Amino acid sequence: MSEPDRRRGLALLRRRVHVVLDGGGHDHVARVVHRALISLVLLSVVSVIFESVPEYGDRYAVVFDGVEYVAVAAFTLEYILRVWCAPEHAYYAHRTPLAARLAFMRSGWALIDLAAFLPFYLSFYFSTDLRVFLMLRLLRFFKFARYSPGIRTLLAVIEAERKALLAWLILLFGAVLFYSTAMHLAEHEAQPEKFGTIPDAMWWAIETVTTVGYGEVIPLTLAGKLIASFAMVTGFMLLGLPVGILATAFAEEIHRREFVVTWTMVASVPLFRGLDASGIAEIMRYLRAQSIPRGALIVRKGDPAHSMYFIAEGEVEVELARQTVRLGEGQFFGEMAVLQKTLRSADVHATAATKLLVLDAYDLQTLTKRNPEIGDAIREVMRSRSELAPAERHGDMIEAELEEPPESEEASEV
Repeated sequence: MSEPDRRRGLALLRRRVHVVLDGGGHDHVARVVHRALISLVLLSVVSVIFESVPEYGDRYAVVFDGVEYVAVAAFTLEYILRVWCAPEHAYYAHRTPLAARLAFMRSGWALIDLAAFLPFYLSFYFSTDLRVFLMLRLLRFFKFARYSPGIRTLLAVIEAERKALLAWLILLFGAVLFYSTAMHLAEHEAQPEKFGTIPDAMWWAIETVTTVGYGEVIPLTLAGKLIASFAMVTGFMLLGLPVGILATAFAEEIHRREFVVTWTMVASVPLFRGLDASGIAEIMRYLRAQSIPRGALIVRKGDPAHSMYFIAEGEVEVELARQTVRLGEGQFFGEMAVLQKTLRSADVHATAATKLLVLDAYDLQTLTKRNPEIGDAIREVMRSRSELAPAERHGDMIEAELEEPPESEEASEV
C-alpha cells in the first residue's frame, strides 16, 4: 500500500472512530457503543458501592475486581481513542492535530474521562487511605453527563449564567457576613460560647440564611431574635434567585435548540407547498426541529449522511470545491447523499442563527413511499441538476449532496 493510500485509510478510520464515539443516535454502532459504556459506568459504580460493604467485599472480591479491570481497560481505551480522533471534532477542526488533541485533553469532558480510570493507576504509586481512591473511582459516575442531553443542556445553562450565579454567591456571602457580625454584637454577652466571635456566629448565619435551621444555636436577646427574623426572610429571597435564573435560562436553551414545527413553516417550503392539509399534517410527524447558532458546523465533508435539511429560517453556507454557495429560507440540502448512501461532499456552516427542519434518512424513505410525488420531485431535481454541464450550473453551485428547491412550475406544485 502506498503512503498516500495509507494516510487516507488512517484518516477514514479516525473519522469513523469519531462518529462511533461522538455520533448521534442515527449510527447503529454508535448507539451500541454508547449503551455499552453507559452500562459499564453503571455496573462499575454499583460495584464500588457494594464493595464497601464488608460481607459483600470479601465474598465477591473476585467479581468486583473483574468489573474494575474491565471498566478501567474500557475507559482507558475510550480515552486514548478520543484523544486520537480529537482533530475530527468540529470544535477543534481549525487547529493542527497536535493542538486539537492538547485542547481536548484540557477540556472538561476529557478530565471527566480521565478521572474514570486514573485513580486505578494512581493506587499503584501512592499509598494513602483507600477510601480516597474509592471516592475518586466514583467520579466516573459523571461520565453519564456525556451521554445525557439533559445534563449537557443543564451544564451549558450553568456555563452561560455563570456571571449571574457568581453575583448571587457574592450576595449570599455578604448576607452571611452581615448577619453573623450583627448576631455577634447582639449575642456575644448572652452566649459567649456560641456567638463570642464572628467565625462562631457564621455557622448560625449560614444555616439560617440557607433556611436549614438546625436549632442547636438560637438567639436569646430581643435584638438577636429580630436579626434572626430578617436573616430568615433574606434567606428565602436569596435562595429563590438561582432557581429563577436557572429555570429561565434552561427554558431559553431548550427553546433555542428545539422549536415547534408549525403548519405555516412546513407549507412555506416549496417542495411541500402544493400538498393538501392531510399531506402537511403527515409530514409534520416526520420532521424534527433544530436551531443552529451562527457559525456552527451543520454538515462535515466526508461524514456519513443521516439526514436532509430544510431551511425554515436563516442562512447556511456550503463550501464546495470551487466556490462557496449560500442557501436561504425555503431551500434544502443533503438529500442526494442520503438517497445515494454516499458520504457528505461539502462542509455546511450557519452564517446566521438558523432554524432547520431535519428529515432523517429512514423517515425520508418512508415519506417518499407514502407520498410518491415528493420522491419523484426530489429525484427529478437530482437528475436535472446532475445532467447539467458545469458551465450551465454556474460554476458547480449545485454539487453532489446540495440541491436548490425546484424552480419550474411543475415542481413548485408538488
